[in-house]
Amino acid sequence: MCTVILLHRPGHAWPVLIAANRDEMLDRPWDPPWTWWPDRPDVVGGRDRTGGGTWMAANRAGVVATVLNRPGSLGPAAGKRSRGELPLLALAADSAEEAAGLVAALPAEEWRPFNMVLADRHGGIFLRGEGRGRPEAMPLPAGLSMVTAHDPNDLASPRTARHLPRFRAAPAPDPDRGDWAAWEALLADDSEGESRADTLCVPPTGGFGTVCASLLGISADGTVEWNFAPRPAGSAPFRRVPIDRATGGGA
Repeated sequence: MCTVILLHRPGHAWPVLIAANRDEMLDRPWDPPWTWWPDRPDVVGGRDRTGGGTWMAANRAGVVATVLNRPGSLGPAAGKRSRGELPLLALAADSAEEAAGLVAALPAEEWRPFNMVLADRHGGIFLRGEGRGRPEAMPLPAGLSMVTAHDPNDLASPRTARHLPRFRAAPAPDPDRGDWAAWEALLADDSEGESRADTLCVPPTGGFGTVCASLLGISADGTVEWNFAPRPAGSAPFRRVPIDRATGGGA
């Protein structure tokens, strides 16, 4: 179960801020964010070597796309396409709204159940694919939203119930000053509350755990700044991912 936190502040110099932990099987190989796809030279993302896709990527139009599993759907399944394809398909678009339209037109049964979070300078959009029909898209409201394997801000998720109030109470990052300290500390929290299910940074257990973390800002002009840690937050420094500052399209 991965986690994506998105803060939307309309009218701010940095209207969208994103934090994310990626949880995965520890033996599943991957590469850090880069331009891995020759047929998509404008896309920068982490590459899953098994499926060839990505869990998070951004394009030079200022669109960010992430994909998460829904409950009980970890890993690949025979006859299903890799969910890592979905961010790459979405990032053919020049805006989050257009990207949501591309994904919502897909036959959801071709993939195992998934959640997606798409974002640009205008805000975030959540998509839910339940393995049948078409994926459903809905805009995320202004303010802070948290997505796990469940729907946004769903307190039935122990992780959301425990950590959503903590992110809402924390000082917002200041990308102009390079200050992400409060969110970085929250992403690094590997403590257990009432159960392991509410842990945000999952320690290695049974070959599974949190493998990397990201902190992103999207500025009012559509510039994406991405800071990436190749191990869990707190165990490796965040370093800037080089993304061309060119903007374009509707983002």
